[in-house]
Amino acid sequence: MRMLLLLLLFCHVSSPVLHSLKYFTTASTGIPNLPEVMTTLEVDELLMGSCDSNNSMNLKDIAKLFLIKYPERLEWYRQRCFQVLPYTFKALINSLMRLFNQSGGVHVLQKVDGCEWDDETGEVKSFSQFGYDGEDLLALDLNTFIWTALRPEAVNITLRWDADQNLRDYYKIAVTLNYPKWLKKYLDHGRSVLLRTELPSVSLLQKTPSSPISCLATGFYPHRASLVWRKDGEELHEEVDHGEILPNHDGTFQMSVDLNLSSVTPEDWTNYDCVFQLSGVKEEIITRLEKDRIRTNWGKKKHISVVPVSAAVVVLALAVIGAAGVIVYKKKKAPDNGTELSEQLRPDTDQGTA
Repeated sequence: MRMLLLLLLFCHVSSPVLHSLKYFTTASTGIPNLPEVMTTLEVDELLMGSCDSNNSMNLKDIAKLFLIKYPERLEWYRQRCFQVLPYTFKALINSLMRLFNQSGGVHVLQKVDGCEWDDETGEVKSFSQFGYDGEDLLALDLNTFIWTALRPEAVNITLRWDADQNLRDYYKIAVTLNYPKWLKKYLDHGRSVLLRTELPSVSLLQKTPSSPISCLATGFYPHRASLVWRKDGEELHEEVDHGEILPNHDGTFQMSVDLNLSSVTPEDWTNYDCVFQLSGVKEEIITRLEKDRIRTNWGKKKHISVVPVSAAVVVLALAVIGAAGVIVYKKKKAPDNGTELSEQLRPDTDQGTA
């Protein structure tokens, strides 16, 4: 930790935290040099592993150790990654293209499954949802365990699925029992990694004398954190630009928040401070805005660049593009062939054990 952190008294306390398990599966057409089907598993937003239809599997160290303890899971993952999902999703995306009267081009189908668990209340919230070409397609209602059509073209699919009692029973078991079970197993096995806390280094950066002051916090874990600017102890909402929380190459995270001081005299800068708060940690990291703390591109002090995101994270970002829905989509009137599509959208019988 840097000198700023040494000035703080750290008091780690227990606080309720939402833990999550998420499976992302993405199928695509028309994208060169990208596997047609890719799947990732994340626990608490930390990548456990990924696999694709090119028979490639990449497991992180924590997942490798987990699978040593549960070797049957490795065989299960291999079967799903290399056989079940490629077959199912390739057929499904072809059916969707026919449904939407599409003969070619770039198209993306995505599915996200998983759950969130509150470690204090024990409350579990599960989810299962399909998206296609940047728009939501189908979502599972966890109160009734029936499917909701999120696009008009999907209505016929939901009618067929909702009439299948076996399918409803399957999803009820999968999302209410199996997903929470495996989430807790991952957390218990990977406690030293998944349940740890790491405080960041905090720096004040400025590119030019007229640029906003950027407060950068990097190297923290978990990703549940806040970073704000305050004036005289009050949080600022104007003249402030919040950046997203981004992953670092080492599994930690970074975030920044910019403050525009163009209308503030230098004499008043000390009224401002940047405050970082990490979930599960009582103490705040407070960095007062003082000129000698600012790292710049000019003068004697050198600018500290943001920790680069590794190539592996970039690849992962491509894998979950579909799940984020960042795809330009085309709207076309679709023919009524929901019966064929609904057959292929049915999950395989093993998924409930995920």
